[in-house]
Amino acid sequence: MSLAVAASKPGSVGQLIGQFGFARVATAVPMLHLAEPQANTREIIQLLAEAEGEGADVVLFPELCLTGYTCGDLFAQNALADAAWEALEAIRAFTVEQYQGLAVVGLPVRHAGRLFNCAAVMAHGMILGLVPKTYLPNHQEFYEARHFASGMGHKAEMLHKDGIQVPFGVDILFQHRSISGLIVGVELCEDLWVPNPPSSTQAMAGATVLLNLSASNEVVGKHAYRRSLVQSQSGRCLAAYLYASSGVGESSSDLVFGGHALIAENGVLLAEGKRFSHQNCLLMADVDLEKLMHDRRGSCTFFAGFPQAAPPARTIGWGLSSKRNPAKRPLQKPVEPHPFVPAKSTTRDERCEEIFSIQVEGLARRLRQIPVRVVTLGVSGGLDSTLALLVAVAALDRLAMPRSQLLGLSMPGFGTTNRTHENAAALMRLLKIQSGEIDIRSLTVEELKAQEHNPFGIKLAGKTVEIIQKEMEGLSPQDRNDLVFENTQARIRTSLLMNKGFALGTGDLSELALGWCTYNADHMSMYSVNSSVPKTLVRFLVEWIATKHYEGELRDRLFDVAATPISPELLPTGPGGTPTQATEDTVGPYELHDFFLFHFLRYGSTPERVRWLALQAKFQGNYTEEDINRRLHLFVLRFFSQQYKRNCLPDGPKVGTVSLSPRGDWRMPADASPSAWLSWMSNLK
Repeated sequence: MSLAVAASKPGSVGQLIGQFGFARVATAVPMLHLAEPQANTREIIQLLAEAEGEGADVVLFPELCLTGYTCGDLFAQNALADAAWEALEAIRAFTVEQYQGLAVVGLPVRHAGRLFNCAAVMAHGMILGLVPKTYLPNHQEFYEARHFASGMGHKAEMLHKDGIQVPFGVDILFQHRSISGLIVGVELCEDLWVPNPPSSTQAMAGATVLLNLSASNEVVGKHAYRRSLVQSQSGRCLAAYLYASSGVGESSSDLVFGGHALIAENGVLLAEGKRFSHQNCLLMADVDLEKLMHDRRGSCTFFAGFPQAAPPARTIGWGLSSKRNPAKRPLQKPVEPHPFVPAKSTTRDERCEEIFSIQVEGLARRLRQIPVRVVTLGVSGGLDSTLALLVAVAALDRLAMPRSQLLGLSMPGFGTTNRTHENAAALMRLLKIQSGEIDIRSLTVEELKAQEHNPFGIKLAGKTVEIIQKEMEGLSPQDRNDLVFENTQARIRTSLLMNKGFALGTGDLSELALGWCTYNADHMSMYSVNSSVPKTLVRFLVEWIATKHYEGELRDRLFDVAATPISPELLPTGPGGTPTQATEDTVGPYELHDFFLFHFLRYGSTPERVRWLALQAKFQGNYTEEDINRRLHLFVLRFFSQQYKRNCLPDGPKVGTVSLSPRGDWRMPADASPSAWLSWMSNLK
């Protein structure tokens, strides 16, 4: 019985993981029978059969797993080398029918009169290549140079044995013929621990999945350093990195081996096996090849110096004879529904602290550059303006400037609710800033009269604001729709703020992506502190600041703001000042749009892939497939049509990997057509 460990439970929608850029990889640590290749073969075949049942595309075994790493001078015995090759032949035969992926095992190989510590790479009944270890440790407890020759410099060679020719050398990559981007590079143990690991060169030559067959003994603290090495190498190489080390069956004369197994992807640890296990262990994870390839294409420094730094490698194809459809498997890698918000509370707190610090420092630097007597901010009692208010107060405190230099304006209009109005006033009072209130209803009426526009069919002439408000409150829901009425209020508010001082913007990243802002109104400011903070993160930031920095009534008010439904409050309220406008009723849930935005911008994903990933994620809302289709279609339409607003955004601090600043991260013609991005809709039909 083997101990199978998966990175996560299978996803709820078992669809085409290969089609959407994923590959399933595994590390296997078999129970080792020292100097018994035949017994080791049985354990390896058992693990390969289990991996086949899970649909693994690649399975990695430890260094010298066919013999054991601690055989010492027995490596000089022909009997052991012959038995190891016979064992390899048995595994090769197993890959003809029973295992359809790539199997990588370690054994001693005689070649050109010397003995090499090799990785044998097999698929569909063939030994595709033998990769020798480059760096042989020969210090402290290690004495590999006593038994093995280094593979350094061995390129473009062929091993001739039993009438067959097998590619031999350190210059071999293994590319799957049908899974796009699945290119495997192999190194062994010490190769990772040197200043310039072979895997770095392999990655530059195109390898996206890097394998390390290892026999690393356990001493205090070594496993943590080993883990950091694997993670950092996967990050430097923008690759997946698999590591499998020998287990407890090795000799314990002087050393103890724990069977450490790791799978990392671009600096993130996906899975880690339990050490010191006394049964076979299979560790599995799904790696995102499309994401890795996107990041490589987007890095101008990744391939710097290529091909001088990485001579062309031999690339050997595999996967042709696979009878298993590698795509039709449930995704085992969890898809985070809120990619901008870390699920782990400690990580989320660290993220919030860092983002808040970036926002505060960005504004403080701008205020030092442009001497101003008054900084103005529209305080509505909503999420975005509250976060901007907290940032502004912290920036003034950091500059040792009086909070009275911040003028918060409450500008209630026809759509302002009692809840937000009271919260806005309370926040300004409790934070001890200069505050003011301007009822914009009269200004709005006069502006609409000048435009000769009667909103909702209501005539404005000769009526007081109170009468107009009353008539608007009596409107039916279907009659509450007038864009001129909404935009007029938004532009009046911006004009008031800009005429009184240095106006801070409050709009967030999600609103910019959807164009959910009025051009030359809340779209414009003199510095926009929230411009790269997505809506799903704004709420967490406000709650984190409330918890970490404030207490009492102020904390309670901040939590109430965070719990208030998102609304621009531009359409008239209902009877008694009840809210009638909710943003997400119009544009859809922000958690969906932020998910779409992250994958669309961060990884350049196609709408088909974004849709499929959304179907795997577990959102707070219970969305049907039709809900996701409809909202994704709306996202693409709005994102393309609203670029003209993003092309003239004010300055604002970048806080994460996704930003829509036209001066840095996102440059797009406002006239681009979304047709290629909308073709998925017709394909669904």
